[in-house]
Amino acid sequence: MCGRKEQMHAVRNADLYSKEAEPSKAASTQTNSMQGQTPRLSKVNLFTLLSLWMELFPPNEHQQLKKKSQIKKTGLVVVQNMKIIGLHCSGTELHAGQIALIKHGSRLKDCDLYFSRKPCSACLKMIVNAGVNRISYWPADPEISLQWKVTAYCSNEDAKFDAKAVERLKSNSRAHVCVLLQPLVCYMVQFVEETSLKCDFIQKIANMQPECTTDFFSKCRQETIKEYEALFLISNEDVHKEILRTIGLENLCENPYFSNLRQNMKELILLLGTVASSVPSGQNFGFYCRDSQQTNEMLIRGLSQDIARHCMVQARLLTYRTEDHKIGVGAVIWAEGKSSPANCDGTGAMYFLGCGYNAFPVGSEYADFPHMDDKQKDREIRKFRYIIHAEQNALTFRCQEVKPEEKSMIFVTKCPCDECVPLIKGAGIKQIYAGDMDIGKIKADISYMKFGELRDVGRYTWQLNPVGASITDHNECSAAKGGGLKTTPSDGNHTHKNKKICLGNS
Repeated sequence: MCGRKEQMHAVRNADLYSKEAEPSKAASTQTNSMQGQTPRLSKVNLFTLLSLWMELFPPNEHQQLKKKSQIKKTGLVVVQNMKIIGLHCSGTELHAGQIALIKHGSRLKDCDLYFSRKPCSACLKMIVNAGVNRISYWPADPEISLQWKVTAYCSNEDAKFDAKAVERLKSNSRAHVCVLLQPLVCYMVQFVEETSLKCDFIQKIANMQPECTTDFFSKCRQETIKEYEALFLISNEDVHKEILRTIGLENLCENPYFSNLRQNMKELILLLGTVASSVPSGQNFGFYCRDSQQTNEMLIRGLSQDIARHCMVQARLLTYRTEDHKIGVGAVIWAEGKSSPANCDGTGAMYFLGCGYNAFPVGSEYADFPHMDDKQKDREIRKFRYIIHAEQNALTFRCQEVKPEEKSMIFVTKCPCDECVPLIKGAGIKQIYAGDMDIGKIKADISYMKFGELRDVGRYTWQLNPVGASITDHNECSAAKGGGLKTTPSDGNHTHKNKKICLGNS
């Protein structure tokens, strides 16, 4: 009996928490409620997944981390009052935590930080000093890797010393430093797989290339999950336990806590790999913009395809916080600064402005408004008059203003409707990246006519690579430093139908 009490005490002291801080209104929307007819991501899971995804932010030639360095690239999500105010990742010179401190400064006070790896002592001491509320991290190999033996910069012993220093800083700080890893709600992984298969990007490929069945999605998903497991989950369980002990998580090394931890980690990786596979990379499909105002149709340069895809996957992750039973939509806004030090920040000149998903107004009870879709005959009890669209939430809760002199862009998982297009243009957004399955259509109460008529805003839609088309530069659609659209000449007899879809993860 005494042993049982000690074991329960160890669990209480372990840095594993399965409940996030609930607001006073437990059923309020756009908070932590997971009620409804479909599975929904908790905010903790969303922030965790975004931190892992930010670790994979595509580097350009100035941002390549030294391959022999023992410092692991780390992703970071900064949250204030349960809203995202920053997405960051390590650069060549600065760690993710240091970048967040430079970007936010004293605004970090009372914020929650979600790391894709346990931060090193250099980052932790400054973050703690800034007065943050909570620091959560992914429980695997930390920022200063414990898996490396000896390098030109650091030894394995140095990594152990740093882990001990982190523990001392942690125990003497006001900030709560812990693993905050929630299990997914029931059927979440299955739901994500089903909806990913039906999303605009996969359906567009299936519709335009009938010879390609949706089997390509399953193959891409399996490869991606395998890659992410190798990156985020230590395959050898004994090594994983040793690392957990070194970084102060010895209480999690005993079963059933260790097996539960591993299972939660595997499910989150499975979900991330599924969502990432729903926007496949490859030569055939990507985000391209045609300028129909030109006599001869021209292509306008946008972001590099890797960065555009990365931001769209962020938007896809946000869809799983939706409160709309039928349609999950996510939107994320980024901008490209003119004076950002590209060699220091892991995102180069790109910086985060805001994000959102479709939901009912903040503070409303979940059952306050109708949930009927456009098939309901009685128009009075349809939901469309009450739902706040993802683009509207992203603009409303943005953490920075849109600067007219800088290139700003919004990534939306579906074509923006006529209600959102004027808002996006009026906010000064220079580019829109979206799926195009609904362009020019009217669907009951929602119409998508204005998007195709937009002027002075770059419209980048998911489509076949227009091989051989000429390219032009416009002021509002200039090429990003990370790279532009690459095309290869076509001989005229070459058709896309003869091509195979290339699904990689680079």
